[in-house]
Amino acid sequence: MFDFSYVHRGLLLAALAFGASTAHAESPEALLKRADTWRLSAEHMKAETRIEVMRNGALEKERDYLVFLRPGRESLVLMQSPAEKGQKVLMKGDDFWMFLPGSQRPIRITPTQKLIGDAAAGDVATLSWSEDYSPSQAVAEKCETVACTHLTLIAKQASVTYARIELWVDTKSAQPLKADLYVVSEKLAKRARFEVGTVSGKPQVTSMIIDDEILTTRRTVLHYRSRTAYEAPEAWFNPMYLTRNAVTP
Repeated sequence: MFDFSYVHRGLLLAALAFGASTAHAESPEALLKRADTWRLSAEHMKAETRIEVMRNGALEKERDYLVFLRPGRESLVLMQSPAEKGQKVLMKGDDFWMFLPGSQRPIRITPTQKLIGDAAAGDVATLSWSEDYSPSQAVAEKCETVACTHLTLIAKQASVTYARIELWVDTKSAQPLKADLYVVSEKLAKRARFEVGTVSGKPQVTSMIIDDEILTTRRTVLHYRSRTAYEAPEAWFNPMYLTRNAVTP
């Protein structure tokens, strides 16, 4: 007579093995938070960013920005180049303001408003995907020579720069590799890829290269030149303070 106990034992072992692998599988949310650490080195941070606008492969213009970030989706962008000196952009949650020298009233802007080339205010002011997006699915794929995970990110708020991001990250290290950026109309607006270098002895994303899918002759490159832990004063994130005072780090 056939011994069904072997079958039962086999099914039990298979179930236990599946349960163990599931228990150790990383959630999409955890993977996305790890991907954030490749651009965010601290919760309170100061970042020096240079943006280059390329047209047909030649440098057209460049600008420098100093960005202060802190938790809760708050950041302050100070324009550093002579053509924009004194201009500021403040982000507090869903609200964005631009401050012009000599003006007593901040100007409300959207995170999609261009600062230079194809770099929008939200591209410069935000470095955290996990604060703004929820991963709706994660699919294992092959990206050239590495195993990667394709994350579909859906915006948590209508005010973010992109309604949906298709993001590919290295499954083991969570290093961001590339991203397709979609606007509310579901149109593919930009394609981005990420370059990695060494910052303070640690591998970090050092550049984000953005290719415009509408104006295909244009490329915008965000260089993250430095990132240091820095807790900016509370007053810097007050719109009324910024209209009356210069900010000197």
